[in-house]
Amino acid sequence: MILTKNYLERLNTTEIQKLSEFVVIENFKHHANSILPKEYQEDVQSIYEEEMLYIKNSQIFVSKNSSGEILGAIRVLKWNFMDVLPIQKIFGINPLNVIGDIPLNDIFHIGRFAIKKEGSDMNLFKQLMVCAISPVCKHKGNVVFAECDSKLLRILRLLGIKATVVGASINYLGSETIPICMTYDGLLDFYNANKALVPHTVMEQELKEAYVLPKSVVFNTSSYNYSLV
Repeated sequence: MILTKNYLERLNTTEIQKLSEFVVIENFKHHANSILPKEYQEDVQSIYEEEMLYIKNSQIFVSKNSSGEILGAIRVLKWNFMDVLPIQKIFGINPLNVIGDIPLNDIFHIGRFAIKKEGSDMNLFKQLMVCAISPVCKHKGNVVFAECDSKLLRILRLLGIKATVVGASINYLGSETIPICMTYDGLLDFYNANKALVPHTVMEQELKEAYVLPKSVVFNTSSYNYSLV
């Protein structure tokens, strides 16, 4: 067992390119034995352009080690009903057609969830999920969509997160990817059980700020050798 330090923070917009590379490379590490396709830089560029489009309405959280290397990442986006969400672009699914009859407040999208294959740990997994679902858990009428790797979906359900599959799976970034929907009610138990893992300073930081936390916000985490995404 290896003890490592990681720093949870909001990502600076100047690091979106770095985030995009991390997400693509880690997905192929987990699901394609680290074999990157020749055109993987096209995936990186596509993610970069998409995240820059969303940036005014999104929050990106990352965990870094003391050298500034990204260990894990996740992004939550509040939909403005105009931008094309990945679930629309990749699966052709209109969120408004699959939410059912629930009283609707806001629609969110979670994406770019990736954790470094070498030394993944469950606490980091939970911290990133808490960051992403925090705005969803502020109002009973909120729902959130995501494109979820089949292995990750099993883990979410084991952790008590209720996710509904809303379409057929496809192969995306090297893995079987499934479109899912989660509601306030389906997330609240997990959120309440794990929200103490994330300091208020991380969640309350405004997007207009520099996003860099003081080094006093540190987590000591145990390293385990398994894949989370």
